[in-house]
Amino acid sequence: MEFGIYPGGITGDDEGGLATGPADDPAKILEALRALQGDGPFLVRGYRGFTDPGRPRVETPHDVERYAGDGRRLDLVVQYQSESGDVPGYLEFVRDTVRRHGPATATLQITEEPNVAGIPTLDGHYPDVRRALVEGVAAARAEADRLGLPDLRVGFNTTPLFGPAAGFLAELTDLGGRPFLDALGYVGLDFFPDAFMPAPDPGAATAGLLEMHRDLMTSAGIPASVPLHITENGWPTGPGRAPERQAEVLEAVLDAVVRTSGALNLGAYLHFALRDADSSRDGLFHRFGLLHDDYTPKPAFDVYRRFTAAP
Repeated sequence: MEFGIYPGGITGDDEGGLATGPADDPAKILEALRALQGDGPFLVRGYRGFTDPGRPRVETPHDVERYAGDGRRLDLVVQYQSESGDVPGYLEFVRDTVRRHGPATATLQITEEPNVAGIPTLDGHYPDVRRALVEGVAAARAEADRLGLPDLRVGFNTTPLFGPAAGFLAELTDLGGRPFLDALGYVGLDFFPDAFMPAPDPGAATAGLLEMHRDLMTSAGIPASVPLHITENGWPTGPGRAPERQAEVLEAVLDAVVRTSGALNLGAYLHFALRDADSSRDGLFHRFGLLHDDYTPKPAFDVYRRFTAAP
């Protein structure tokens, strides 16, 4: 199982906006990434957004490839945010991403949280997102193969799929059929135990969510050989949310991830995020970092470093 992190300073919130603060400091980001990486490989998460002409495209962190190298590879998210439902344009954007960043990329995620509707920072808000996802996975795989990049893994992610949403994965496999399944290199899950609603035992909550997602993958016809990745996980500090509690939650989550990694075929764990968007703000989405926005560490930074350094 590989470890990694999102190192940028921009975070989406639950109202369709962005939490921002001090600009990224590339030198300090690299220093922190090297400290977390230890002697093994490490994934660096970044986001590229496809939008309609005239709308701004978000790329965070800026120039993400500068953080690759020396055993670090990219975990790139190609977001689909076209109000016009421009799937052909998105597919070309996906291919362009593979051409630009493929050699430095280990994992390429097609769309971001496509099951979540109503929040413009997430891809489930946009028309034809399911089609963009299944055709995007196939397009990325074909372009990677054309370029001789067989090790580039292509996948997608969701949030936990409760209630009526439990059929989301089956909808994708029905829509994409065998070409989609043949191209699929992993399935990702974003989850944040105890961040948005209380979870007295974050470790048990983590194990339960991972087991549920693997069961949903199986029910949708996704083979057990396809790895499950934790693509975003974190716990924010702030008023009433002590840094010490962040460290406790992270340790419980990572214990559960490591314990279940073999049985559930977990391929990667990506933490969100390296640094706070803005440590001076009290909002929930401004303080997910293992570091403050000046890159000084919280206790959870050493917790994560202990896990990433483990043989």
